[in-house]
Amino acid sequence: MLFLLLAPLPALAVNPDEILPDPKLEQRARDLSAQLRCMVCQNQSIDDSNAELARDLRLLVRERIVDGDSDQQVIDYVVSRYGEFVLLKPRLSMHTLLLWGLPGVLFVIGLGVAFAYARGRSKPVPQKLSAEEEARLGKLLDE
Repeated sequence: MLFLLLAPLPALAVNPDEILPDPKLEQRARDLSAQLRCMVCQNQSIDDSNAELARDLRLLVRERIVDGDSDQQVIDYVVSRYGEFVLLKPRLSMHTLLLWGLPGVLFVIGLGVAFAYARGRSKPVPQKLSAEEEARLGKLLDE
């Protein structure tokens, strides 16, 4: 009993009226819903969200599955309507490479600039005093 109380229970946001009669199609819908982000909650899948938009998306996914679309076709359709942000795991593209790679590139450039700046500020080589300067210095020190 203690285990059941301490075990985290998944949020079941899918309403009974949304569930498909065919268990295989329902499982496909649940798997696809777990990959799509709720645009209202943003850190939950539409399968876990109670938002109205998430419900509409769950119904849309089920409708497309019943119409005979493949999993990829369903995902592509939702992405075409809502953009790449709707995917919980974004696709590898030039945008995502730029998003994830740019901080590293900027860090390396910053290290290079800091190294060049530190190297340019090295101590200057002391020059010998001229005879006139040495005489003047000696005079000042005698006073």
